[in-house]
Formats: sequence, structure tokens, C-alpha cells
Amino acid sequence: MTTATDEWTARWVPTQADFDAFAELSGDDNPIHVDAEFSARTRFGRTVSHGMLLYSRLWALLRQRYPGRRHAMQALMFPNPAYAEEELELAFSQGDADDAGLLAITISRVADGAPVLVGQCRLEAGR
Repeated sequence: MTTATDEWTARWVPTQADFDAFAELSGDDNPIHVDAEFSARTRFGRTVSHGMLLYSRLWALLRQRYPGRRHAMQALMFPNPAYAEEELELAFSQGDADDAGLLAITISRVADGAPVLVGQCRLEAGR
């Protein structure tokens, strides 16, 4: 993870095994996430990530950067699909100078820059 004054980025390549494990754990076994044959016939052409798998990975990075801070809320949109074996850039920055707990968050495909998660989250003050 790289650190600037108030912005952080990291890269991650999700795998089909990640999609499958998240489906098993969450119970969300929608074939768009886990069935390559089914997904090949959709507009995506292949399996796509669960949106909350993406956020969960970003949340893990936030926990590393802000240990002891609790999650208060998130507002997320998923404008484009994220695919297995395609590198993603995860980024977060302070969203409001008057609210240090509010973070702007994005995940984008590295290959074409398309955002796959856009939103914000709020962290409560540490203990």
C-alpha cells in the first residue's frame, strides 16, 4: 500500500477461487459469480465479482490503515463489473476536510480505468 498525505492505493488481482470462496461463505452462489458456462452466455461473457467481495477487500485495507476504528456506514455503487484474474486498484481518501471519518472509496480496473466500486464509508473514532 502506498501512502500520500490523505490518499492510499493498493492493487489486487481477484481470482475465481476468491469468487467461489466468497459464494460459499456468503451463500450468494448466483451463477453469474461462480458458473463460467452460464456467465459466458451473459452480457458479461464471464464470471463477475460479488460487489461485497470487492468492498470486503477494501475494508481489510482500511482496517490495516486505521486499526481500532469501527465501521459506521457505507454507500456503494457498482457501475462496472470486476472479473477474475484482472488487476484492480483499490483507493481511498479523506472525503471531507470537516469530517475525518468520512472516506471516499473507489476500486477500478487497471487495464481500462473503469470504476467497479464507487462510494464512501464512515469510520467511527478509535477506542
